[in-house]
Amino acid sequence: METSVPDATSQASAREQPVETSLSGAALLGNPRLNKGSAFPEDERAAFHLHGLLPPGVMTIEQQLARTYESFRAKTTDLERYIYLASLQDRNEVLFFRLLQEHIAEMSPIIYTPVVGLACQNFSHIYRRPHGLYISYEQRDDIERILRAAPVPDPRVIVVTDGERILGLGDLGVGGMLIPIGKLALYTLCAGIAPSTTLPIILDTGTDNQQLLADPLYLGWRHPRVRGAEYDAFVDAFVTAVQHVYPGALLQWEDFARGNARHLLERYRDQLCTFNDDIQGTAAVTLAGLLAAADVMGVPLREQRVVMLGAGSASTGVADLLVMAMVEDGASEVEARGRIWLLDSHGLVHTGRTDLNTEKARYAQPAWPPTGGADQPLDLLEVVRHVRPTILIGTAARKGAFSEEAVREMARHVARPVIFPLSNPTEKSEATPADLLRWTDGRALVATGSPFPDVELDGRPVHIGQCNNMFVFPGVGLGVLASGARRITDGMFLAAARALSAAAPSRGDPQAPLYPPIERVRAASRAVALAVAAEAMRAGVAGQLDPETLAQRVDAMMWEPRYRPLAPRRDGEG
Repeated sequence: METSVPDATSQASAREQPVETSLSGAALLGNPRLNKGSAFPEDERAAFHLHGLLPPGVMTIEQQLARTYESFRAKTTDLERYIYLASLQDRNEVLFFRLLQEHIAEMSPIIYTPVVGLACQNFSHIYRRPHGLYISYEQRDDIERILRAAPVPDPRVIVVTDGERILGLGDLGVGGMLIPIGKLALYTLCAGIAPSTTLPIILDTGTDNQQLLADPLYLGWRHPRVRGAEYDAFVDAFVTAVQHVYPGALLQWEDFARGNARHLLERYRDQLCTFNDDIQGTAAVTLAGLLAAADVMGVPLREQRVVMLGAGSASTGVADLLVMAMVEDGASEVEARGRIWLLDSHGLVHTGRTDLNTEKARYAQPAWPPTGGADQPLDLLEVVRHVRPTILIGTAARKGAFSEEAVREMARHVARPVIFPLSNPTEKSEATPADLLRWTDGRALVATGSPFPDVELDGRPVHIGQCNNMFVFPGVGLGVLASGARRITDGMFLAAARALSAAAPSRGDPQAPLYPPIERVRAASRAVALAVAAEAMRAGVAGQLDPETLAQRVDAMMWEPRYRPLAPRRDGEG
């Protein structure tokens, strides 16, 4: 091991201690975790043989930020901006995260949704250098060796995908690797998880995307997707290897297809510390907004009527956590389920259908005769007319799926209709905030999955809250690591939702957004972490800590992007 970088738990006491390294010269400049570029001071330039390898001017990090931001702004497309930031991360991690921190509202949509989707689609054409681990099906007998050779010797947080269901874009094969990379950047940006303790992984089981298979530059395994027993055995081998090599790591599943996402979560959730952000993170961040909206409406959550367009793992995850919250709010489980209506590609999920999986069947409603006859699927407008929902949520990834007629019909019966078009990326959103506010005479409480600009309404700007998982999963990870939780429970996500909801600006001003501004995400992550850790202790999946000690642990783990002094490693040490 060439560098001695303190892990996250020891950062508070070690912040001013020098990092010892045996690297020098060009090798040091090529290490993104230690490289300071033009900010290397004179004493370190001499000690590490950097004279002649750098221009003589010694810059402050503020001067570096000015230069990098100027370069970022000079890019003319979002894809070029993504490539620039990725290249900066590859050469200087501290500067990368400091730049993101300084311009988080502007740059978080570039490093993650919506622009990361475009980058995933073009992965094989914009690839620069390796990042993380690529484990293909052909290497299924060699997974443990690959993990032991990872560039991160002791990862605390691992994000893994198989690239089959990237955002609302579908199967992007090995290009899906940019999703774990982006998620882990948000762990660091939002919750201060040290980048030296994170590891992105893609399980490359092939692709059914014919456009990728026909692309001569495609970097993934050129094979149709492996499925069934072979797929399950491959994932099982991966999980077993993770347990052997990194027994203390948190493993996050990301962007797996509907048929695998919940299956993998249920299979492994009691075997290791793991969660699925698409199911549980989406549920928590959505519930946080709904709790804030119920406060604005003055109507208890248990009395809301919820229609969801889309009935995949994300929607059923939201429904499950919503039921849990309604029961805590005083409803019975049967009453809570009876207040949720799901629609999939075949219309309303109802008891007369024989094609429902277990997750959907829990929310099957009694059907009523549709206008066009008994075999005609019930569409959104018909359901809205019948149910008169107070809340409408979209996870269908269908642009414009919330029609003007359906929204206006909803608004006829609700003073403050709650409408969340959550699908990513932006072009998949079920409606735009401007349309929703226009169709409801400005009464709608709107939050979106992707960032949208302010909407001008009656001469005033309306800020659109972003129902973005970045408000939840980084804080969950921080709370898990700080508490030493061995497992992750649904109660921990309910605690995360309540903590985030407490920070909603709308609780002080009914005209304000349902979510904090992105600039406040670090404070929100800290609150989420404390709530998650407290619930882990209450549930018996973590040791007991007093509140003061827990808060100190959380704060100690929040890495800051600042240059640390370096010292040469003395011969015979390390």
